[in-house]
Amino acid sequence: MIRKLLLALLAVIVVVAGIVVYRAITFVPAETTAVQPADYPIDADAVAGRLSEAVRFQTISRQPPEPADPVPFAAYIAWLETAYPDLHAALKRERLGSHALLYTWPGRDPAAKPVMLTAHYDVVPVIPGTEGKWTHPPFAGVIADGHVWGRGTLDDKGAMITMLEAVTHLLREGFVPKQTVYLAFGDDEEVGGERGAGAIVAHLQAQKVRLDWSLDEGSFVLDGIVPGVARPLASINIAEKGYLTLQLTAQAAGGHSSMPPRETAVGLIAEAIVRLQRAPLPGGLDGVSGQAFGAMARNMSFDKRILFANQWLFGGLLDHVLSQAPTTNAMLRTTTAPTMLSGSVKENVLPIEATGTVNFRLHPRDTVDGVIAYVKQTIADERITVSVVGRASEPSAVAGTATAGFRAMAAAVRRSYGDAVVLPGLTIAATDSAHYGAISDNAYRFNPMMITAQDLTGFHGTNERLSLENLARATAFYIDLLKTTGG
Repeated sequence: MIRKLLLALLAVIVVVAGIVVYRAITFVPAETTAVQPADYPIDADAVAGRLSEAVRFQTISRQPPEPADPVPFAAYIAWLETAYPDLHAALKRERLGSHALLYTWPGRDPAAKPVMLTAHYDVVPVIPGTEGKWTHPPFAGVIADGHVWGRGTLDDKGAMITMLEAVTHLLREGFVPKQTVYLAFGDDEEVGGERGAGAIVAHLQAQKVRLDWSLDEGSFVLDGIVPGVARPLASINIAEKGYLTLQLTAQAAGGHSSMPPRETAVGLIAEAIVRLQRAPLPGGLDGVSGQAFGAMARNMSFDKRILFANQWLFGGLLDHVLSQAPTTNAMLRTTTAPTMLSGSVKENVLPIEATGTVNFRLHPRDTVDGVIAYVKQTIADERITVSVVGRASEPSAVAGTATAGFRAMAAAVRRSYGDAVVLPGLTIAATDSAHYGAISDNAYRFNPMMITAQDLTGFHGTNERLSLENLARATAFYIDLLKTTGG
């Protein structure tokens, strides 16, 4: 009897192993149609020169309530007219809000749904005291070692300049798009985009404009950044996380620190935050996360493909492993980030009130109300009140991957970057598309530049730079995209 049971168990193991191996063998990238590499006469040195000039305008968005200096913004707008005369002669330009810009390129077919390319030209400040750590001054726009150096090159003047270069190139060819093309450039994305992108959206809504698609910043062509994938990954992000900040508040009697009670206001807040960190919101490889990791995993080694191809068996293990790294964890779930604490004004005084601030970036599977309810349930302490700080935003709608717009973007990537793997992704930070999504059937988020791990520290950090090769490829991408969708 035991022998029969062992044989039966062995048979089950063999069958399961066969299924696991077969699924991994067939878990390979989908076949793609070969495309002709892009070959446009782009003068990378000239593009770099104009980006260099753009960097020198210190269009800094400072932390509210400190206002931005309007002088560099106005000067930058004036410079654009001299830098791109053909574009300004052919396209209608409107200045909205404070310094946001909307360009309209009329199409041949008024009935065709318009499309929109977007970027922002405000930048974050350089951290005081770190100026000397830059290889080249952050606002000098130095061109050296095959790069343009300076604040805003990657985030996000590089995208804006290459868009303008692409449109100028097409205008000089005599190209007229089929559908109307909008170029939208915000001036306050780094502080929420309410005045810039918000004003642009309100203006287009008043005209009853509905976009087929919009393309904003989001991800890049990632080279060597994702472990286990040798080919570059072009993540065209199809959704954006929502945003929520909650303040936890505890009240207490206060008094002298020499006679503390068993529980203080600070202790209650500390315990609540520990509970939240130990019980993160549920994640999983479903929806956008599943699409992104599934596309990546198909290009991994066989041992990793075994895991991803058999989530029915290894789903729990994958969730655990991916949750350990901040980057992959952020793709799986709504993240919980305690960021601020406050209590007493003096070291020997027990506070009568203590607060903790926790920031959440909401996965598309979650909602603001759902996260608030989860927080209250997890803390499970009626002595702590939970309130929303500032503006909360729901996760974006999820754009389609079977659309003509996504296919055109994917083809333009392959023409510019050869064997790059194109996949849908999720933007884990905030962009102006949180606004643009209101008027777009499909809001995509992707910058057509290739970055490495070395480049990551430049975002809002030190030694931000963009290569001349990237400038040429990005310009070619936008030319190709506009020709494909609007030819």
